[in-house]
Amino acid sequence: MSRRKRRRAVDKWRTKRWFVITTPPYFGERELFEVPADSPEKLLKRVLEATLYDVTQENIRQQVIKMYFQVVAVEGDRARTIFKGHEYSRDFLRSLVRRRTSKVDGIFDVTTKDGYRIRVYPCALTQYRVKTSQQKAIRKIMREIVERKARELNFGQFVQEMVLGKMASDIYNEAKRIAPLRHVGIRKSKLLYAPELARLEVSIEHAIRPEGATEGGEEGAPGASGEAGEEGSSGEKRAEEVRAAS
Repeated sequence: MSRRKRRRAVDKWRTKRWFVITTPPYFGERELFEVPADSPEKLLKRVLEATLYDVTQENIRQQVIKMYFQVVAVEGDRARTIFKGHEYSRDFLRSLVRRRTSKVDGIFDVTTKDGYRIRVYPCALTQYRVKTSQQKAIRKIMREIVERKARELNFGQFVQEMVLGKMASDIYNEAKRIAPLRHVGIRKSKLLYAPELARLEVSIEHAIRPEGATEGGEEGAPGASGEAGEEGSSGEKRAEEVRAAS
């Protein structure tokens, strides 16, 4: 009998490439970490998790806020993302709830000025139990502020105010007149529609480009890197203004 030839085991990790994940322009296009993938096509639409501290590198307490980013384009070995959503960690949310207090939650679907749809989950915790009428009044304030922000701001500005605390601060300043509040925050958000994701559903060819190439396919086109740099610097400046206001 002839002996069967043994197949050599192939190390799949050696065939993978490493890609640098960057934050969206409204978070400064900072490098978060590297992830492996067989090809750029397999990296597209992947949702990756980080913390707010990973993004801002400012306050260690921001580790309790989970951030989700979705890959929408790959340029060379760099993957561009958009904000997909965020949420409080379970331990942090559990630590906020106490006996003999009220927790007021809201769930609102809004559309930003530039056409992005996002679901927002504000929450407010009182210092003691409050009446149902007071809870409804607080929830009404939440809705009014979230919807007003969506009408006035584009997606990047809306996300910054939501995640960095400016939106929660505005809700607190209005709702504290109704009942004493211990904590107000946007505990969760979820992106429902984005033009970038809609384009990926039709085709992914435009989302994979060599490093330095523009969307039209020409490398080194004038203004390509300059526009990205200006958008990134304006995003960082906007983030600093929001943090200063909150």
